[in-house]
Amino acid sequence: MEISLTGSCRCGAVTYELALNELPRIYCCHCLDCQKWSGSAFAEQAVIPEASIRVTGPVVCAEVTSRQGGQSIQYICGACHNRIYSVNPARPGIALLRAGTLDDTTELQPRLHMWIKRKQPWVTLPDGVPAFEEAPPIEELRALLSTNR
Repeated sequence: MEISLTGSCRCGAVTYELALNELPRIYCCHCLDCQKWSGSAFAEQAVIPEASIRVTGPVVCAEVTSRQGGQSIQYICGACHNRIYSVNPARPGIALLRAGTLDDTTELQPRLHMWIKRKQPWVTLPDGVPAFEEAPPIEELRALLSTNR
């Protein structure tokens, strides 16, 4: 059964629709880069197939190089500059959607928290959700974000 989810940027100039077989798999990153990018205590990301998102409106692409040398292409509203999603050439076919841009986030549950050594001291993590001091090993990350969970 396919589900359809919608979302938008802060100003509403960019809207999108997702066609998925299930709710997106979410993780929260507390690293300093994500805190800066989100302007908040952490970033909440949804891992989605890149082909599942259909975007309308004035989208601008920005290529970003991380401090570690990784590349990402950020898709941003051309009016309010709200980031909508990003892709990484090292992970073809996968997009990281900024989960807070979804119109309804009430059913989303993070599957893990990472970089908690950088989390704000007032953030309390829920019991039962895996948490990692830094980034988890890639195999464990894949398993936690798999559709079979």
